[in-house]
Amino acid sequence: MSGSEKFKIFSFQGKMKILHLSWFAFFITFVVWFNFAPLLQSVKESLGLTTAEIKTLLILNVAFTIPARVLVGMLTDKYGPRLVYSLLLAVCSIPCFVFALSDNFVQAAIARFALGLIGAGFVIGIRLVSEWFPHNELGTAEGIYGGWGNFGSAAAAFTLPTVAVIFGGENGWRYAMAITGFMSLFFSVVFYRNVTDTPKGATYYKPKKAGAMEVTSKGDFYLLLVMKVPMYAALALLAWKLSPTGIGMFTDSTVTIIYLLLAAIYLFDASQVWKVNKHVFEKPVPELHQYKFKQVAVLNVLYFATFGSELAVVSMLPLFFAETFELTPVIAGMVASAYAFMNLMSRPGGGWLSDKFGRKPTLLILTAGLAVGYFVMGLVDSAWPVWLAVIAAMGCSFFVQSGEGAVFAAVPLIKRRMTGQIAGMTGAYGNVGAVTYLTILSLVEYSTFFYIIAGTAVIGFITLLFMEEPSGQIAEVNDDGSITMIDVAKA
Repeated sequence: MSGSEKFKIFSFQGKMKILHLSWFAFFITFVVWFNFAPLLQSVKESLGLTTAEIKTLLILNVAFTIPARVLVGMLTDKYGPRLVYSLLLAVCSIPCFVFALSDNFVQAAIARFALGLIGAGFVIGIRLVSEWFPHNELGTAEGIYGGWGNFGSAAAAFTLPTVAVIFGGENGWRYAMAITGFMSLFFSVVFYRNVTDTPKGATYYKPKKAGAMEVTSKGDFYLLLVMKVPMYAALALLAWKLSPTGIGMFTDSTVTIIYLLLAAIYLFDASQVWKVNKHVFEKPVPELHQYKFKQVAVLNVLYFATFGSELAVVSMLPLFFAETFELTPVIAGMVASAYAFMNLMSRPGGGWLSDKFGRKPTLLILTAGLAVGYFVMGLVDSAWPVWLAVIAAMGCSFFVQSGEGAVFAAVPLIKRRMTGQIAGMTGAYGNVGAVTYLTILSLVEYSTFFYIIAGTAVIGFITLLFMEEPSGQIAEVNDDGSITMIDVAKA
C-alpha cells in the first residue's frame, strides 16, 4: 500500500507524486480565480468601468463558489477526483478566455461569475489526498496541499502585472489572463494522464445514494437542514449588496426574484435530503455504519472563522495599512503580503501538529490563538510602529492558516465515501464567512471588524468543545458486500 512509503517531500513517486500534482492543480485554480485583483486598474480603464462595476465583479467572483463547492464535492465522491479535477480545469479555462476577450461590463460580469466555479477545485484534492495517505500523515499532506495551493493567489498578484507589462499596451492584461487560461487547460491534460483515484489495488468508496449528503440519525437529519441555511443566506446577502440599497446593479424586483428562487432551491434541496435519508426515520442505522454529523457542523463553523476571515482580511489589509500608517499603495501591498506568505508554512504546520498531537487539542489551541490574534489586530492604530503591526498581522495569520490546516486534517476522518461532500460543505462555509465578514467591514470601523472576527473565533472555540476526537476505525462497504475498516487514529 502507498501508505507504507516514507513521507519524502522531494520525491515524485507514488503518493508524493499525487500530492505534488494535486497541490499544483489547486495552485493553478487559485491563479485563475484571483487573476483579476492584481490587474483590476487596467481592466477598469480598458473597459471603461465605474468603481461600482469593479466592486460588482469582485463580488461575482466569489458568489458561485458557495454552491459550486457543495456540487463539486458530490461529483467528486461519485465520479472520482481524477476526472472531476481534469474537467474543472479544462471547463474553467473557457470563462477565463471569455473574460480576457470581454468588451463590456456584461460580458465581464458573466465570465467572472462563471469563474467562481474554479474556486471549488480545493475540495477535489482533499478527497484525492485522503485516498493516498494514511491517517498519521493525512494532516501534513492535506496541509501541504492546501497551503502550497493557496499560494496561487499571491503568485498571481506578484507575476501577472509583470506579464501584462511585458506584453504592453492597454491589452496587456488580456494576454496575462489568457495565459492563466492556457495554464489551466494544459494542466487538465497533465493531471488526467498522471493521476489515479486510489493506489493500485485500493477501493474507491462511493456514496450509496446521490443528490444529498447521507446522515445516520434523526437528529443529524434536522442539523443538516439547519446547517444548509447559512449558505443560502450568504447568497441572499450577496443579492442584497447588488440591490439599489447596495451598489445598484439589480432592481428591487430582480432581487426579490432572486430571494424567491433561493427559497425554492432550498426547499428542493431539503426534499433531496429527505429522499436520501428518509430511511433513518423507519429504522435505526446499524452502529457500525453510523457517523456523527455534529463533527461536520463544528468544522463548518471553524472554517467560517478561519478561511472566511482570511479571504476578508487579505482583501482589506493593504488599504488598512495604507490608511493607518499613511503608506503608499505599493508599500502597503508589500507589507500586507506578509499575511498571505504565511500560508506556505502555517497550513502544513497546522496539519502536522494535528498528526502529532491530535485533531481536537490542536484545533482548541489554534482557535484560542485566532481569537487573541484578531483581538490584538483590533488594537493596532497609527501610534504603533509599522514593524510591530506587521508582526501582529503575521502572528494572527499563523493561527488563521494553521487552523485551516487543522480543520482539513479532520475532514477526511469522518466518513471516507463522503469526504468530497463534507469537504465541499466545509469549504463553502469558508466563503460564507468571507461574504459575512466583508459585509460587516462595509458597515463598521477596522478595529470593530477585527473584534467581531475575534468574537466569532470565541464562538468557534465553544462549538469545538462538542467535537469528538476521531478515534478507532470507520467502516466502508465493498461492492461485494464485504466490509473494510479504515483507521482514523493510532490504535
